[in-house]
Formats: sequence, C-alpha cells, structure tokens
Amino acid sequence: MSETYDFLFKFLVIGSAGTGKSCLLHQFIENKFKQDSNHTIGVEFGSRVVNVGGKTVKLQIWDTAGQERFRSVTRSYYRGAAGALLVYDITSRETYNALTNWLTDARTLASPNIAIILCGNKKDLDADREVTFLEASRFAQENELMFLETSALTGENVEEAFLKCARTILSKIESGELDPERMGSGIQYGDASLRQLRQPRGSAAQTKQQCNC
Repeated sequence: MSETYDFLFKFLVIGSAGTGKSCLLHQFIENKFKQDSNHTIGVEFGSRVVNVGGKTVKLQIWDTAGQERFRSVTRSYYRGAAGALLVYDITSRETYNALTNWLTDARTLASPNIAIILCGNKKDLDADREVTFLEASRFAQENELMFLETSALTGENVEEAFLKCARTILSKIESGELDPERMGSGIQYGDASLRQLRQPRGSAAQTKQQCNC
C-alpha cells in the first residue's frame, strides 16, 4: 500500500566528515543508534512520514559525504532542497570552523530560502566539548539559522531537529513565502486535491459562467 501524504520535502544532511550525519539520519528513521558507521561514500538516502502542524509530510532525506573528495558529487544533490541539517561535532572545533563553507554551498546551490537548522551533534560527549553552546548559538543567530544540540547516540533532539525544520518550511508555504508549484522548491504536493484547494475561489465560479451558454 502506498503512503499518503500532503507534502513531500527534500532535505539534506550536510557538514564535515565524522560529525555523525549518517547516525543522525539512522536514529531518525530507525529510532536506534548506528553502531558500525563508516564514512559515507557519495550520498545515502532515507525517508520518513511525519505529522507536522496537522499535515502529513514525507521527508525525503539525502545524507551527503563530508569528505572533500566527494564534494563535487554531493553538490549535485543540493539543487531543489527545501531544508537542511547543518551538522558539526561539539567535540571538534575543526568541524565547527568549516560551517561557513557548508552554509555558503547550501544557500548558493540549493536555494537562498532553504530552511537550515544547525545541529551540534555528540551532545553526549559533553566532557570533551570544544565548542560552547553560547558560541554556536551566536553563530546561528548571526546567520539566521535555527539551532539545537543533538545526540545520535541517545536520540536527544534528533526528531525535534527534523520536525523543527519541517515546521519552518510548512509555515513558509502557508504564508506564501514558498510556492510548492515553483520548479526547484524542494516541495511537492502529495495529493492533487490540495492543489485544487489552493485555487482561487472565483475560478470555479468563472468556469460555471462560461459553461452557462
């Protein structure tokens, strides 16, 4: 039986190698920690249907390789993404320092309007922390990003990160800021009836008048 949903959102998981991107995706999809995680080669894919603000939304998530040698491959998947998790490792300042480059890529290659949530992953390793919550929070504010610290190991804030991003996209659709009909918006209607609901009320009346010959 095929899944029914109101919207489909294309998501990216981006950031440096070793930050736990694949583990975050696995925790979100499978609800468990991925023990034997190797570096992603190219791109991996996962999807899950969630309820957001009374709407059923299918998240189509592309988990991209963080290693530089795969950069040209992964960049081709950025196009038409509606949302992204931008991930760094709270125990690695190097991954935090690379965030600006990843952010530039996402806004240039996907869309300037892409909804991005910054995720400080490996929250469970607080004793080894190299990046403070306050510093990352400030970075998020300056760059107009949402922000959460997550743990792919314990599952803390993992679901919330994806849902928070999805809620932002949905509110942009409802406010008219994002148009699912626009090419490359990263959003698709899951149901044709939704499209009809969005038609101006007058259009049905006009059709009746034209037919009334």
